[in-house]
Amino acid sequence: MRLLADYNRLMNARQYAVCARLDVEALNADCGAFFGSVLGTLNHLLVGDLLWLGRFSRHEAGLPLHDALSSMPRPQALDECLYPVFEALVPVRRHLDDVLCDWCASLGEADLELPLHYENTRGEPFVRLLGDLLLHLFLHQVHHRGQVTTLLSQAGVDFGETDLVEIVPNLSDGLRG
Repeated sequence: MRLLADYNRLMNARQYAVCARLDVEALNADCGAFFGSVLGTLNHLLVGDLLWLGRFSRHEAGLPLHDALSSMPRPQALDECLYPVFEALVPVRRHLDDVLCDWCASLGEADLELPLHYENTRGEPFVRLLGDLLLHLFLHQVHHRGQVTTLLSQAGVDFGETDLVEIVPNLSDGLRG
């Protein structure tokens, strides 16, 4: 999970750097995406992470998340716009990505195999493995970052490389002498 957390932080940083070049109108333009605009989609990603990290914080392996989340908003719905101004969203995203990376680095394989009891936003109960849910969080990020990348492309902005393999260590590098 450490690799996925690092990739997530890198791609979010790159995407936010590209989005910072857009004007307010471009950030807020409803382009027909699931959450309307670039800013709406970025807010949805933050909301999703906050909801999941809040659930994870109630798990025995998630206790380190308590302090990190104490000052964060507690969204109730997936379409909440917590930060209608992009510049206010940026430091929150950075902080949350750092929290996620630190927490993933602290997890052991046994932690990922533990069940998490939680309720979704409709109050429906579930029990699933922590590792599977953490994978869902990262795949959710990839999915919606892809939507933002499409919106950027439609606005004439090239996002660049997004492949995970870019940061996967090359084992042959250690074989060269």
